[in-house]
Amino acid sequence: MEQRHVGAGRLPERDPAAAAAETVELVLGDDSPLPDRPGDVEALVHRLRGHILQLGVVVPPREPALVHAQQLGSRCVPEAHVASRVYLVKLAEATKELVSAAQTGCRVSGTEQPTVRVPAGRWRPQINLVRGAVFTAALVLVVVAASVPRT
Repeated sequence: MEQRHVGAGRLPERDPAAAAAETVELVLGDDSPLPDRPGDVEALVHRLRGHILQLGVVVPPREPALVHAQQLGSRCVPEAHVASRVYLVKLAEATKELVSAAQTGCRVSGTEQPTVRVPAGRWRPQINLVRGAVFTAALVLVVVAASVPRT
């Protein structure tokens, strides 16, 4: 008897432009207040940067809106209260321009986002497992190097 797990089916992927537009609305919406805590600003900046990365695959690499958003997104978040909120709003506005460019049909000619296919019977390690293995190997090498007597 075959058992099926709830949620085992693959969900359709969300449109990256729509997801980015929702985050932009959180920042620029008329009813949306700017965040009070620095952690909230960091979280919204992180989300906007992620949307810029996702939309970078959809629009041509030399699209001015993409270049502007990438340049703005690569800056550090200012530590001052007002400056960090101004940066957040500017990043949201740049992301909004990028969303408009993606929705108006500035698509890369005939290419879609690449998908990595793994054969069904093959195990693929999770990235954190690989990171843990590399860290463990480095730690073992440091311990061995430290325990070797000096001559």
